[in-house]
Amino acid sequence: MNNNIDTIDLEEELFEHFRFEVPKGQAPLRIDKYLMGLIQNATRNKIQTAATEGNIFVNDATVKSNYKVKANDVVRVMLTHPPYENHIIAENIPLDIVYEDEALLLINKLPGMVVHPGHGNYTGTLVHALAYHFDNLPMNSSERPGLVHRIDKDTSGLLVIAKTESAMTHLAKQFEAKTSEREYIALVWGNVVEEQGTIEGNLARHLKDRMQMAVFADPEIGKPAVTHYKVLERFGYVTLISCQLETGRTHQIRAHLKHIGHPLFNDERYGGHLILKGTTFTKYKQFIENCFKALPRQALHAKTLGFVHPVTGEMMRFDTELPQDFQDCIEKWRGYSKSHSTEEEEN
Repeated sequence: MNNNIDTIDLEEELFEHFRFEVPKGQAPLRIDKYLMGLIQNATRNKIQTAATEGNIFVNDATVKSNYKVKANDVVRVMLTHPPYENHIIAENIPLDIVYEDEALLLINKLPGMVVHPGHGNYTGTLVHALAYHFDNLPMNSSERPGLVHRIDKDTSGLLVIAKTESAMTHLAKQFEAKTSEREYIALVWGNVVEEQGTIEGNLARHLKDRMQMAVFADPEIGKPAVTHYKVLERFGYVTLISCQLETGRTHQIRAHLKHIGHPLFNDERYGGHLILKGTTFTKYKQFIENCFKALPRQALHAKTLGFVHPVTGEMMRFDTELPQDFQDCIEKWRGYSKSHSTEEEEN
């Protein structure tokens, strides 16, 4: 096999930004040099990074930056956001601002709000709201205003937003250096046996379901990810836990918990929307349906966020209450576990 080409089907997540058909008579030329001459304002470093991340395709196969193009090759640059994603029109969407000063602000994101535009979500995002409420927010490395980090659409909780270039740089370095504090509360399927533990494993796109992330034993695949957890409360068929992030990969908690056999409660993408533990009794199935109705999303909340203030140097720590839908679901499970012997009922 040619070591410069790796055939992977990423079509469902990637969007075409550039397409070139190499003309007849083209002498072999490294693809990074070839694209530099065709894409306005492109640098060799950016093109090489795109190749490393699997975003450059030749004849529907990903290639490395040292691949040499030849006549009749079809070259495409595919990115994870649509080409028009960064054309943001400000929208008057209310924000729950927990804290604000000249350098940054903390937002308690409601479940259901997408953080930034992407496939199928081109309006109504947090970025659109930020554009309305704030002028001249700095751009992050992905050209998204103000965003230092992100959480999933149906995850609720705290996000820090940078208001200046220096704050963006300072905060981003803290997240990269793993010095920020991030605690999530999760309700997971099954009885988590150990009172506390650590989940480690490289995360990359699932080989079959490209909308999921998965854990890989091969250190050459994906990016390292570490999640620490501890049990807060047990309800028999589900467990309430706290998760501390050492790294912040896409879907990290969701993928890690599924990997150890404890998917998030009602997490449709990772199978938690099915009845994974419990009995075959009709009343139990109805109880679960009522829980799903009370919490119509994955049971994950970004509860605590701590970091060093980029201007004052002060260690700041913010904490939020669980949203009402999460609290309602937990109360249902508390009531059920007190009135039923889950060990006797389990199949």
